[in-house]
Amino acid sequence: MKAARGMGVGLLLVLVACGGSDGDDAPETASGSLEQLAAKARCEPDIQTDAAELRQATCGNGARRYVLVTFTNARGQAEWLDEAADYGGTYLIGKKWIAVGDQKVVARLRGRLGGTVEEASHHSGSSGGGDHEDSGPGHSGHSGHRTS
Repeated sequence: MKAARGMGVGLLLVLVACGGSDGDDAPETASGSLEQLAAKARCEPDIQTDAAELRQATCGNGARRYVLVTFTNARGQAEWLDEAADYGGTYLIGKKWIAVGDQKVVARLRGRLGGTVEEASHHSGSSGGGDHEDSGPGHSGHSGHRTS
């Protein structure tokens, strides 16, 4: 378990170190509180979790809905991402924050917040495959992935 977390922290550091610029027009990666990031994303956040180690809110509605999560440290962010990656989806990763939603929504957010886009495939315990049958923010098994 510790080795997996260590790999996740390493992957996260590589992704964040790459920044938001892949030779495109994405802005410098944003930073700040949940409310500051939401304001930059033009979102009225609906706070779902307000804990010491992380804060989570939903933004938008319908097909434009996404989840925005801020963390107090990089380790907490890496651990959350390790767990969330099992559910698949599209993630926009910044320094101490993650947004997760539909691929098009995440692409638009990147234009406002910068960051690095990461795609994760759903991993099924029975088939061992990486199909996308339950991928994305609609998977009900993880608190960071709600669409209704």
